Amino acid sequence: MSAAYATFGLAPATRAGGVLADGGYQVHRDFVDFVVDGRPLLFQLSDLDAVSPLASDVPPAIFTAEVRGLLLEADAPLPDGRFVIYGCPECADLGCGAVTAVIERDGDDYVWRDFAWQTDEHVDLERNGYHGIGPFRFDGPGYRAALAALIEDAGVSPAPRRRVLLIGARVAVLARLAAALRAIGVGADIVQDARGVPAEELRGYGAVAFGRAVGEAERAAVCAAFERAGVEVAQVDGLAPIVPLLVAQIEHALDRSPLARRRLTGLVAAGGVAGVDVTWPCRVRVTAYRLDRLSRTHTHEVFDGVLEPGHHRIPLDPRAVKGESYLVARTSGGVLVRPVESR
Repeated sequence: MSAAYATFGLAPATRAGGVLADGGYQVHRDFVDFVVDGRPLLFQLSDLDAVSPLASDVPPAIFTAEVRGLLLEADAPLPDGRFVIYGCPECADLGCGAVTAVIERDGDDYVWRDFAWQTDEHVDLERNGYHGIGPFRFDGPGYRAALAALIEDAGVSPAPRRRVLLIGARVAVLARLAAALRAIGVGADIVQDARGVPAEELRGYGAVAFGRAVGEAERAAVCAAFERAGVEVAQVDGLAPIVPLLVAQIEHALDRSPLARRRLTGLVAAGGVAGVDVTWPCRVRVTAYRLDRLSRTHTHEVFDGVLEPGHHRIPLDPRAVKGESYLVARTSGGVLVRPVESR
């Protein structure tokens, strides 16, 4: 078999959840991504919104079964020795489409080949194959060690802290925000004073979000409570009482992936232009949110398309960003939020 050797690794990754401009929801998913020759394999699929089968929210028995399948200790779930490499982040149903590949042994090595987009049990490689990806040959001992470590760590590694503490004066906004976060798979609780929350409960939060009316003394008291509990927590200063905007801020705060493994790395908004920085080809959606004089929210879709690596300038409609306005830039793996600077 002529596949060239490639390095195999694993890395934590996130499919960012959010409240979309059309009112729909995008579920938050934490998963383990495949790293081939030092690069996330998912990044080679520029506009694909998907997660690997190694997601943190699947039951341990299913997670272990997925790992054993990749080790070829169990039969392939699809005909012709094909395994799901990336699937739908919402339902994992093959009918929504999945990236699949043949995984096989060649001596002590493992080979991944014939990558394809698949929507039913059988695949047409000529029509739906990813002809520019693979085949990859992985050294057996390193491949097995990386995957076996996932099973060994399954019972001892802490789960991602996908829970947020919400503190603010506008109870109605907090209630809507909590409901939106829960809808995308992020836990949320509302309190007025975190000093009375037991330390073991505080350790379950990954972020604390403050409304604009929360004073410095209250913020300091909350942060001190987390410090006494011995937990580092991301702090979110709510920019405006706009639920999709606050959800995006919280999703960004919960993202623990290293900058080197992020596709969306920069966002600025000034002078009638949005500046977006991406490191890999990916689909980017940019949305503007504006509060008018009556505190009503206005939403405007600024851009939706695939961007190549580099810095991109996207013109802004002056009517969409006048007054108090904010931009949200989103890929499937991350989100950034910035206020629009006045001219």
